[in-house]
Amino acid sequence: MPAYLDLLQMLTGVVLTLFMWSHMVLVASVILGAGVMNALASFLEKTYMAQVGGPVIACTFFLHFVLAARKLPFRLEQQTSIWKLSKQLRHADTWLWLIQAFTAMIILIMGSIHMWTVLTDLPITAAKSAARIQGGYWLVFYLILLPMVELHAGIGFYRIAVKWAFVGRKERQAFKGFEKLLTAIFIFIGLVTLVRFLTLGT
Repeated sequence: MPAYLDLLQMLTGVVLTLFMWSHMVLVASVILGAGVMNALASFLEKTYMAQVGGPVIACTFFLHFVLAARKLPFRLEQQTSIWKLSKQLRHADTWLWLIQAFTAMIILIMGSIHMWTVLTDLPITAAKSAARIQGGYWLVFYLILLPMVELHAGIGFYRIAVKWAFVGRKERQAFKGFEKLLTAIFIFIGLVTLVRFLTLGT
């Protein structure tokens, strides 16, 4: 049963990672112009991909957290033990797991707020998204959420490849470098997108 649960955790993680990267590219279409983003959003809503896909992704999001929570140290003594053990091991991949666990807690709260805000305020438009970003605290909100999501997804991408033997020991370092580059690229795209929303309509 633990193996099957691990497999399901991996599959939901892959789905969410692919969704986040696709989502980032779609939202970043505003860089090309508000009309481009509005056209894409309109297509997703006319085909009911937003109305159906949104709740499906939300359910996948919570299922993934429940599966991952089996291994998260919630109690203080567990957190103290894992911290001491990580310092003793001095192993980079162990620290990556800790970063993933930390970002998971932040994403659970902030990601839920983001999904609720967007899904209860359809249709999605560039003007509406820009107004939210220009509204004050939402900019800070996304400046925190953006690196948390991309770090979590990038590290998860690497750990899945290693854990399930898609990447061998000899290729591990090069693959880790690729993962870091990919994470940096998506964070950069996200920052440029936020800047575009800030300047939209001004």
